[in-house]
Amino acid sequence: MSNPQQLRYSKEHEWLTAVEDGVATIGITEYAANALGDVVYAQLPEVGDTVTAGETCGELESTKSVSDLYSPVTGEVTAANQDVVDDPSLVNSAPFEGGWLFKVRVAEEPADLLSADEYTAFSGN
Repeated sequence: MSNPQQLRYSKEHEWLTAVEDGVATIGITEYAANALGDVVYAQLPEVGDTVTAGETCGELESTKSVSDLYSPVTGEVTAANQDVVDDPSLVNSAPFEGGWLFKVRVAEEPADLLSADEYTAFSGN
C-alpha cells in the first residue's frame, strides 16, 4: 500500500490535497478503507456546511461497522462527491482518486497534519 507523497494526512486516517485557490479535497486513506471493509453507505457533509478540524462531519457504513468521518481541516464545504453517495464502493476501489469524499474552502489547517512518510510510520503500512 502506497500513500501518495503529495497529500497530507490526519491521525484519523483522512487525506487532503494541497490547498488550491483556498480549497482542499478530502478522502479516507487506503489503510482506513481496508480496515472498514466494503463500504455500503456514505453520509457526507453538504455544500455550505461548516466543518471543524478533528470533529465528525459524516459517516461511512461498511459490512463490518459504522465509522465516523472526521474533517482534517476547518472550513466550508464546497462540494460533496455524489458519485460516492451513489456508489460507496468507490471508497474501497479508488480511495485516492474517484473515492474522494468532499471539498472544503479551508479557513484553518492544523499544524499536526502528517506527510506521507510520517503517516506510513504512524499507521504501520
